[in-house]
Amino acid sequence: MSWTTPQDIHSILRKRWTAGTYLRMLASGTTWEPLSLPIHGPKAGELAARFDQVRRWVSQWEATRSVRVEFKQAGGRTLGTNNLPARAWIDDYDQLWTLLNVHGDVKRFQEHLAATELPGVAAWMAINPMKVLEIADRWPEMNATVAWIHERATPGELYLRQIDVPGVDTKFVERHKAVLSALLDAQLEPERIDHDRPRSDFEGRYGFKKKPDYIRLRFLDGAAIAGFTELTVRASDFTTRPASVTTVFIVENEITYLAFPPVPNAIAIFGSGYSVALLQSLAWLNHTDLIYWGDIDTHGFAILDRLRARFPHTTSMLMDETTLLAHRPHWTREPAQSGHRLEHLTPAEAALYQALTTQTHGPAVRLEQERIRFSAVEQCVGAGSPPRPPTAPRISGPL
Repeated sequence: MSWTTPQDIHSILRKRWTAGTYLRMLASGTTWEPLSLPIHGPKAGELAARFDQVRRWVSQWEATRSVRVEFKQAGGRTLGTNNLPARAWIDDYDQLWTLLNVHGDVKRFQEHLAATELPGVAAWMAINPMKVLEIADRWPEMNATVAWIHERATPGELYLRQIDVPGVDTKFVERHKAVLSALLDAQLEPERIDHDRPRSDFEGRYGFKKKPDYIRLRFLDGAAIAGFTELTVRASDFTTRPASVTTVFIVENEITYLAFPPVPNAIAIFGSGYSVALLQSLAWLNHTDLIYWGDIDTHGFAILDRLRARFPHTTSMLMDETTLLAHRPHWTREPAQSGHRLEHLTPAEAALYQALTTQTHGPAVRLEQERIRFSAVEQCVGAGSPPRPPTAPRISGPL
């Protein structure tokens, strides 16, 4: 049967409740206007043919006390006049809360809304009441966190760890980052928000200090600073070229970095993949011989290309076809090739990159730098002179 039942009306109202419709009305101060929903019942021809079913259906509506039922007269000469349900009415908020059994949720939402002194937060709550109920048990901490940031957090001076709210720590912020971001967007002055940063970058968007980036380096000539031959320093502090250093090697593999042969007036920097981006702020690298050594694969050349875009004088080391072919037994397969258009490779590098992307030597060929014979490394740097500067770059990769 397609006849409307009390459960159908309940389902319709429950969906609207779940969507937040009724709490938004309540929060905005909207006066309740009696709400009616149509009740679809038997057609005239069904009254006699399905009389017993009609009677049981009508009895459901006569027994319900959760809504006010409006009846209409229907029938004819055979059955006489009958009163059939026509509309279900909800006359006030309280009747709706009782029908849906949500008095507790309504009270909880109203209490949280009344306790909020931040106008932006209150406005957000009024629009997103179901979000408030989802984390109702932690809402006082949410509200207090936004208030603390609004009142005390000066952009660029504090870490998240310094938020001083009872029951709140960095794990709390991480767990509730999405809602906190929405609340801060609603509450903070526009100039307090870096709108170029996504909400996922919580620290950057709202002016908190981030964990510093670090650069790890070794002195390759036995020199030392305060007795240390290897250091890890903040990238933001590494603004001056170490005294006597004229050559810098950027090496991707950690053990290769640690075992790198002695080179006069040189340091090795542990590049660790795409973290070479950290080096782009080190302007003093423009005044050194800069050598990059990465894996012979598409991603290795992509890193080289990225580094050379910032430092055009960068040379590569042991990233050539001769080295690749000399180590055929050590080839592995690159899990996923890059294939991007690279604009800062030399002709020889570009040709090898093209060979890799077109599978000239085999499927997804890869030679990791730790698989290259160490004697080849020693021979490359043994003379103490860096590789020659690159010739004019050639664009390589799919057009």
